[in-house]
Amino acid sequence: MPVAPVTRIISFSSFFMVLFSNYPQFAGARKSPQGGSFVSLRHSEVTTGAAELDPCGQPSHTDCGIRDVLDRVGDKWSVLVIVELSTRIRRFRELQRAIDGISQRMLTLTLRRLERDGLVVRTVYPTVPAQVEYRLTETGQSLTFLVKALADWSLAHRQLIAKSREKYDAEHPENEIR
Repeated sequence: MPVAPVTRIISFSSFFMVLFSNYPQFAGARKSPQGGSFVSLRHSEVTTGAAELDPCGQPSHTDCGIRDVLDRVGDKWSVLVIVELSTRIRRFRELQRAIDGISQRMLTLTLRRLERDGLVVRTVYPTVPAQVEYRLTETGQSLTFLVKALADWSLAHRQLIAKSREKYDAEHPENEIR
């Protein structure tokens, strides 16, 4: 009996966390004995320290492309659309109902941008009224792994970040950063 995918989106402040479970597209991973985390079958070494990254803006590395990608997936709505499309094909109104607070215009713009970037495919069926469906492309599906990794990281570090914010706010009460 197939298990239905479960997605929960938890909002707090301007940050969000997306929790995934039971997604078949995470075929390279398997559930841990505890049943909550994914265990990689290929990457079993312990990672410590920072990753080796070439800094953007250096003369030898003027355009690493990350800014262009972050413009798309770093906006307020794109990741939420990708999360909703990660489980199945959706119609416009389904997406609008599933993503709390998104306006019709903003959803239209977000879907057009994702389509332009090759992350989403828009299919129009010749019916009256026209039926339009959206789905992730293979490239869009590959992005779900990174979204999952970010969600896992944020879950693992949520308490540390909250404590750091409290400490900073106590030490800098005049600062309006919140």
